[in-house]
Amino acid sequence: AAMDTRQIILTAAQVEQKIRRMAFEVYENHFEEKELVLAGISGQGFGFARRLAEHLAGISPLRVHLVEILLDKTNPTAALPLPQDWTAYQGLCWVVCDDVLYTGRTLAYGLASFLPLSPKRLRIAVIVDRSYHYYPIRPDFVGYSLMTTLNDHVQVHLDGPEAGVFL
Repeated sequence: AAMDTRQIILTAAQVEQKIRRMAFEVYENHFEEKELVLAGISGQGFGFARRLAEHLAGISPLRVHLVEILLDKTNPTAALPLPQDWTAYQGLCWVVCDDVLYTGRTLAYGLASFLPLSPKRLRIAVIVDRSYHYYPIRPDFVGYSLMTTLNDHVQVHLDGPEAGVFL
């Protein structure tokens, strides 16, 4: 068996702790709102949005709508149709969630899908911010900031025995 040479950055418990702290920050920033949309980028971003929604349910009266932004990360320019039911969230505050912010490319394309809904306010939440922003995307809620080399690969696993953040 090949030895696991990955370095653990955050344990599953630490990841959960960071998500809980971010839930408090999100609530502090939206306490005057009645409703909030958490939009997770498909994959780990959506899993993160779901966890954030669970924590928000436990600490706030906010009515949270959970939506998944379907995006082909290998070809993010391929426009995917906007789900019809999203029109119900027009004019609400949105928090777009993803696991890792690396260059900002995926999030930039992800934002394009619902900008026609004229969100009242748009915030970005990420578990790990790599700080290599090639696009003008800055996260508002960050679990963990990590300065790494461009070649390092950060992996986030939210579930199972593999849960945690690895390098």
